[in-house]
Amino acid sequence: MSLPRIAVDAMGGDEGVRVMIEGAALARRRHDQFKFLLVGDETRIKAALEKHPNLRASSEILHTDDVISGEDKPSQALRRAKTTSMGRAIQAVKNGDAGAAVSAGNTGALMAIAKLTLRTMPGIDRPALAALLPTLGDNDVIMLDLGANTECDSRNLVQFAIMGSAYARVATGRNEPRVRLLNIGTEEIKGTDLLRDAAATLKGAAEDLAISFDGFTEADKMCRGDVDVVVTDGFSGNIALKAVEGTARFVADLLRRSFASSLRSKIGFLISRPATELLKHHLDPNNHNGAVFLGLNGIVVKSHGGANAAGVANAVAVTARLLEENVTERITADLARVGGESWRMPRTQEERA
Repeated sequence: MSLPRIAVDAMGGDEGVRVMIEGAALARRRHDQFKFLLVGDETRIKAALEKHPNLRASSEILHTDDVISGEDKPSQALRRAKTTSMGRAIQAVKNGDAGAAVSAGNTGALMAIAKLTLRTMPGIDRPALAALLPTLGDNDVIMLDLGANTECDSRNLVQFAIMGSAYARVATGRNEPRVRLLNIGTEEIKGTDLLRDAAATLKGAAEDLAISFDGFTEADKMCRGDVDVVVTDGFSGNIALKAVEGTARFVADLLRRSFASSLRSKIGFLISRPATELLKHHLDPNNHNGAVFLGLNGIVVKSHGGANAAGVANAVAVTARLLEENVTERITADLARVGGESWRMPRTQEERA
């Protein structure tokens, strides 16, 4: 099957062109139906493509030598959206020259440009950043928001749940994703009024939304494998994500130090190497790379800035799957199934009154 082209911001990320091109080439080798629009400095891209003739044959280059740096503020990035590799990759999605965009660049800039260029879908107030996290179960868990919106109201949380559920049906194949709100406890009385309002709305709309909603989950339980979508505001979500990533690195470093502490430990490492390699693979963020901005009129995927070629290839694969499964249309359909405006809650205390 032929998919729409994927626009790749070839200049983004810690190592820029080399890793982005290597990642796209690896994705192309795994899936020969992928086609690319490579956005960035043409000279550098052509030089990188010399090692990847298969990618070169399936790609077009859109030249620009202007790059958004990691230090640029979103407001600065917006002013240069029409000239930078990131901005032009997203503009290609709007123009129909590409079906989706991938960038490993500045997250704040990517969010700002994507939102301004593509706008939010009807029925969605704010886009959210969603990513897959490893679990002890058969499927990864989708968590959102991971930093796009530091402050959210109940309406935003319900919208995030709808978007996350549509993504979960693609990622897990589960017809009724198990959805929970992140909270400080699982009891109904726990949390803020906003969380309890969102929980009440989701509980009432669960059948129309085709989700399994059972209230709250805590941060230490979200990776056990018994939930498919964890919903929270971007402030809490970003903290939780970094805590999970930091714990994974801590465990890996602790094991490495322990195995190097003595001859007996080194022998133990050799015996347990298959298990430690499996653990390393499971915790490697490159194997779960590719966060999605859900709720836009188009697909934009954020690759981790420090991702290696395998990580970039995974981000490209996530992008292609979202295109293939029409996730944007799925979200639109889910919004329609719950009666358009009828599920929306009031924003403020005055509106509640």
